[in-house]
Amino acid sequence: MYIDKENFVAWMERIMDRLDMQDKKIDRLLSGYNYLNGEKLLDNQDLCFMLKVSTKTLQRYRKKGILPYLTLDGKYFYRASDIHKLIRERMD
Repeated sequence: MYIDKENFVAWMERIMDRLDMQDKKIDRLLSGYNYLNGEKLLDNQDLCFMLKVSTKTLQRYRKKGILPYLTLDGKYFYRASDIHKLIRERMD
């Protein structure tokens, strides 16, 4: 079977476009949330956005023991399940 140059180039461009799309999808997955033992971890920015509070408020919550957290490499993380539990408790 013979493939002319134009068809070959067209197929190669399609393949490269597909590979570029997959590369972008992988980058989005890798730059997404952090996980610990399969559980989603939120950082300060995520939690500030979710709760609509400032970083100072999160600091106060941590200091008062209201907000459970983890420290990894000097950065604060919060388990999504702990946050959902806290929200449910505060709503009652």
